[in-house]
Amino acid sequence: MTTATAAPAFDAVAFKTTTRAQWQAAAEAWHRWGPFLGRWLGDATETMFELAHIGPGSRVLDVAAGAGEQSIGAARRAGASGRVLATDIAPALLERAAADARAAGLSNLETLELDGEALDTLPAGSFDAAISRVGLIYFPDQQRALAGMRRALRPGGRVSAVVYSTPERNAFFSIPVRIIRERAQLPAPLPGQPGPFSLGAEGALEAAFAKAGLRDIEVSRVPSPVRLASAAECVRFERESFGALHQMMVRLDEAERASTWDAIEEALRQFESSVGFVGPCEMLVGAGRK
Repeated sequence: MTTATAAPAFDAVAFKTTTRAQWQAAAEAWHRWGPFLGRWLGDATETMFELAHIGPGSRVLDVAAGAGEQSIGAARRAGASGRVLATDIAPALLERAAADARAAGLSNLETLELDGEALDTLPAGSFDAAISRVGLIYFPDQQRALAGMRRALRPGGRVSAVVYSTPERNAFFSIPVRIIRERAQLPAPLPGQPGPFSLGAEGALEAAFAKAGLRDIEVSRVPSPVRLASAAECVRFERESFGALHQMMVRLDEAERASTWDAIEEALRQFESSVGFVGPCEMLVGAGRK
């Protein structure tokens, strides 16, 4: 008689611990790339602000705010009569967000180290809008995060999030993921494991918002091509800023990692032309009302 072997389970606690450490280490680089992030994700960010109805006087919760480039944009929209609370799991990122807000003369932006799945520690009904730019996709329990955002909103308040669409529409990212997965001989993602394309499938973002009890849901597709000088520059951006790719290569030795990055650069050169590098990328911006 054979005994069935249980399938390996995704360890959310270990994932968060590793993720926090990666972002602590990458904070300086992520902040340094902030102006590029603002250009690359500018259209998606503005769409997120519009769908969240952020304007003068808005009280805004920014979840997984990172180094705060979009938090500062929200603070400018909210004006002196509004406020923005930028939260993240990595305090090194928030330190840079706070410093940039001070440098910009913004007194309406605060930061708080907080897990995006622990938003129930915030006062209920205290925000008009909750936003998350390319953060929700990496939460092990996306429903818990959305429930926390919904709880933090006043009646009629809105949640809006930016996520990647499908791998096929985001080759600048999916090609490196595929190459690393092949070279590191990684198994398929475990059930429940978060990742860049976890909400990109047709209807997935709408379904997640609906399950969280949000209403009047809408999703917009926003072309967001990655425009850089070369494929080499794109690889430098990903090497310095995308901790998930480094996590995937943890079992490769130094030579194997270098070879893998070379292979990624070679594959991404297909997107180079006389105008530089233009990597395919498409964002989805979803919103729903409490």
